Amino acid sequence: MSRLTLSRWLARFAPPPVTLRWRERLRSGVGALLGIALTGLVSHRLLGNASTIPWLIAPMGASAVLLFGVPASPLAQPWSIVGGNLVSAVVGVTCALLIDDPVVAAAVAVGVAICAMFTLRCVHPPSGAVALTAVLGGPAVRALGYEFVLEPVLLQTFVLLGSALVYHKATGHRYPHAAHTAKHATPTPAASGFSRADLEAALRERDELLDIDPDDLEALLRETEIRAYARSFGALNCADVMSRDVVSITPGTTVGEARALLRQHDVKALPVVDAQRHVKGIVTRADLADDVASLHPLRTLLRALGLGPRSSTADSTRVSSLMSTHVRTITAATPIVELLALFAGRGHHHVPVVDNERRLAGIVTQADLISGLYRQTQPLQKQSA
Repeated sequence: MSRLTLSRWLARFAPPPVTLRWRERLRSGVGALLGIALTGLVSHRLLGNASTIPWLIAPMGASAVLLFGVPASPLAQPWSIVGGNLVSAVVGVTCALLIDDPVVAAAVAVGVAICAMFTLRCVHPPSGAVALTAVLGGPAVRALGYEFVLEPVLLQTFVLLGSALVYHKATGHRYPHAAHTAKHATPTPAASGFSRADLEAALRERDELLDIDPDDLEALLRETEIRAYARSFGALNCADVMSRDVVSITPGTTVGEARALLRQHDVKALPVVDAQRHVKGIVTRADLADDVASLHPLRTLLRALGLGPRSSTADSTRVSSLMSTHVRTITAATPIVELLALFAGRGHHHVPVVDNERRLAGIVTQADLISGLYRQTQPLQKQSA
């Protein structure tokens, strides 16, 4: 083996860079500290000083790494830890009772536990240690028999899981994890044209378990392709695509007036501004959809016959009572890559544009974005022709 080949082989053992911010690393460590401390305290209080049941079993430390350190992992989700620990504890105790040789019992317990976790879709790596503990935990654990499944395994599992749920909620972190995608976002075709079926087929062909949720993987790939696509429009910013003649209203505008403006200008959203034209909110057709009869002729007919739903939003109501106040705004100089991410990944359909003094200067809709990108591609197509 040459020196170059050896160096390349050794380089494979080098750890990849950790992109996680230090604040998030500290948050994970503090969460694990609190989770393990609470688990041990509750076990101590419930089981008592004279109990032969361990207050903490070692696999809980490994579970804490997953629950607090990598909570987005499919291996760290609630069913994974509860189901994995439960089935592994049962398998471990069964092997300990039926197989005299501890080494053989340990090997069989871990192997069977892995197969059972795959079957029940609750793979949780620390659960392998639970099976091992049931076999090699010593006379005290062996004497517990199947009681080991309930105390301490399930007791400590639920306490640790509960602490993770509370801690992630308190610190603004998503857990149980779900892919961060907008439910009603319009699907944006990727540059390569891959679909979810293509992604799932590729994952099946790998014939190995990847520690990432398919929804997260799909979102990551699409965001990457959006950025790659936007890079070809590096000079394009929001000023190039926004509508400048934006129709706006004030917080004192009535619902009836807002509906009339939506119909008159054939728009889907109205920014709400104050006297200085600072954006204070936004109302959309969806906000006013309780009684927008013009949007659906059948609804008009039914209401005229007295069969349709009555309006739950009176025309005299001020829009300030129903507008969305958490409005994402952008500046005219915002690069198009940020705008693409907003529309494709976060479900936005219209984003107000403000000037340097935070006053309303325009609005960008999905139609504006598509039109601007189309205009930008024309010179490129002519150059390549």
